[in-house]
Amino acid sequence: MRYITLYKFTVERRLAMIPDLMEETRNYWHQLDELEAAYQRGEVSIAEVNARVKELMTDLGRSRRESLTYFWSGICRLWNDQRDAIVGVAGLGVLTYGWLLVR
Repeated sequence: MRYITLYKFTVERRLAMIPDLMEETRNYWHQLDELEAAYQRGEVSIAEVNARVKELMTDLGRSRRESLTYFWSGICRLWNDQRDAIVGVAGLGVLTYGWLLVR
């Protein structure tokens, strides 16, 4: 029972660390829509719009880099942990493909 609780805690902690790129993108578009509405109402100047858009793009770019880094580290960890299995399955695939061509 203790192992299951520890595993659940580890999974929840790992999931909390995953960057949520979809949510960040939705927030970006929502903030852009709000900024556009404020500009059309005349509440902000074009200079303020340009500065705010640059800020929003920087934040979204940071989120994208975090997501890509998380994805790449997962691929590297999988390769390091399961290298033999991956190479074996790839080898079987190549042999099967070759067998199908010869047959």
